[in-house]
Amino acid sequence: MQVFDKILIANRGEIAVRIARTLGDMGIKTVAVYSDADAKAPHVGFCDEAVRLGPADARESYLKIDAVVQAAVDTGAQAIHPGYGFLSENPAFARACADAGIEFVGPSAEAIEIMGDKIAARKAVEARGVPTVPGIVGASDDEILARAEDIGFPMIVKPAMGGGGKGMHVARTLDELRDALPTARRESGKAFGDETVFVERFIERPRHIEVQVMADKHGNVVHLGERECSLQRRHQKVIEEAPSAFLSPEQRERYGQIAIETARSVDYVGAGTVEFIVASDAPDEPYFLEMNTRLQVEHPVTEEVTGLDLVELMTTIAAGQPLPLEQTDVVLTGHSIEARIYAEDPNEGFLPTGGTIVRLRQPHYDDPRIRFDSGVEEGSVVSSNYDPMLAKVIATGETRDEALATLQEGLAHLFIAGVVTNVGFLTTLLARDEVVAGEIDTEFIDRNVESLTDSRVPTAAYAKAALAVSGPSSNRIGTAWQADGWRIGGPAEIRSRLADATVFIDPRTMQTRVVADDPATLMPDTDNEPSGFATFGWTSYEDRHPTGTHVDDDAVWVQLHGHTYRVERHRAAEAALAEGEAAITAPMPGAVVAIAVADGDTVEVGQHVLSVEAMKMEHKLMATQAGVVRLEVAEGEQVTRGQLLAHIEAAESANGGMQ
Repeated sequence: MQVFDKILIANRGEIAVRIARTLGDMGIKTVAVYSDADAKAPHVGFCDEAVRLGPADARESYLKIDAVVQAAVDTGAQAIHPGYGFLSENPAFARACADAGIEFVGPSAEAIEIMGDKIAARKAVEARGVPTVPGIVGASDDEILARAEDIGFPMIVKPAMGGGGKGMHVARTLDELRDALPTARRESGKAFGDETVFVERFIERPRHIEVQVMADKHGNVVHLGERECSLQRRHQKVIEEAPSAFLSPEQRERYGQIAIETARSVDYVGAGTVEFIVASDAPDEPYFLEMNTRLQVEHPVTEEVTGLDLVELMTTIAAGQPLPLEQTDVVLTGHSIEARIYAEDPNEGFLPTGGTIVRLRQPHYDDPRIRFDSGVEEGSVVSSNYDPMLAKVIATGETRDEALATLQEGLAHLFIAGVVTNVGFLTTLLARDEVVAGEIDTEFIDRNVESLTDSRVPTAAYAKAALAVSGPSSNRIGTAWQADGWRIGGPAEIRSRLADATVFIDPRTMQTRVVADDPATLMPDTDNEPSGFATFGWTSYEDRHPTGTHVDDDAVWVQLHGHTYRVERHRAAEAALAEGEAAITAPMPGAVVAIAVADGDTVEVGQHVLSVEAMKMEHKLMATQAGVVRLEVAEGEQVTRGQLLAHIEAAESANGGMQ
């Protein structure tokens, strides 16, 4: 039965594509919305119609309630699906939809409002007997400090509005709590427009377990099992799986029933997720953390183990149909794990990256065990205006071990060139013994981040990059008249100069000899130990590992065993700098928002030269040596990652030598 004729999807990227796919299967026409930055984005072409909202800035496009609702009215859409992020948990948006006579595919504005306020949510669920972490709410700083010893340290200060780790501070003593409270209030005010905070007992090395619920307009509520989301970085989820290896069947049912009571506390309708924090040594003691009143990023793992399409269920519920299943109909089969693919550089503190995706090889697109939910394609421009998540790889197997192995295989075949991503970091993370054993907690990544990241490049990547740059002609021996360095006694080695190494290739055997400028930049691999130079036999390696390369003007993108390395080519611009000059380059794509010096000024080490903004974050770039600065860009200019922004002439060079 067709429930709506047309639905507008108030989102972008992979979630907009994913929603449109299900709605299309249901026979429902879809309307995309887009900003100027997304005019050619995949989600626009995937839908039946598309409406421009405004400029690239989300505040002038995707977050503009009036424009989104008007787009639905103008196209005759009967409902709006918000996806996640943007307006999905904005009660004003839900009310605006209702006022316009458009169905909001989600809960009521009142439910969103209560669950969006952590203090109100806590009171609502406690009234239904839901366990919450011991804490203090609705109190002044002086009252909190006076009652702190009753709760016990360590404690965590949280903003009442918002989430994502912003404004959260852990205090282990009364003095630390005294300092943390005003700081948390200021940060909460800036991030969420509300300085209200509360405190809770801080659970050391906790696990993050969440339960998916689905509720209709007739009072029926079921839970669809739990997801383990403990692998996080700075409170942001990285890997999610269903079910959790941490819970027994009896515990799973208890968590599910608590989640159902949570949903009932606000007369919930649609898909929602109840999140719990649990001590690693006390699985029988879950504490309510919060309720997300929308579809979650990680919903595919629940779909894979239940066989249910959550977007389809949300849509039929929004149309007033009752849930088509009861709790006894929900059966979890197998195990599913999801990895989030982000445009970010783990070796640079996970700074967001960007650029144009020039090569995209999906992981086993014909393998039913692997699902690839993506919002990008070859040619997609990854903008710094929006969240850096590009795609998700979801692997499913009969057991957790099988799902984990399949996910690792999928990541090994995923190749994205043109934009630096976290795929290599995910590969390293999933191979850790603790992760394989399921012995994880929400602090695991932050605790081990140094051992999970490595900026060194393996010899194999240099070798593959050199072979790619040299071209296919280097793979064959020509005649004596071919301009390939032929000589009596055999052809000469082919020399390929990269930014940090020189690679010599024997055209007869394809053996490579890598000479690194700095031996410390070589990562040990299966064939070599790092040293000043290494000999590498390519053919044997390629037989054992999936590979890929893409050559552009600045670098060679090399994909090896689940990692993608950006091997820079010989940097002509920096090589042209005079001896003693230092370059300042863009750490990421973005805009030059401030220049703190004038061309020709004398600067000191550590002095602020200019700032680049990306993802609403401003990054100050400092002088790395004293001297005279020469600017290469102007304020307001858009720059790419690695672009030369300024160079500094050493003081003695600028003065024509030492006097």
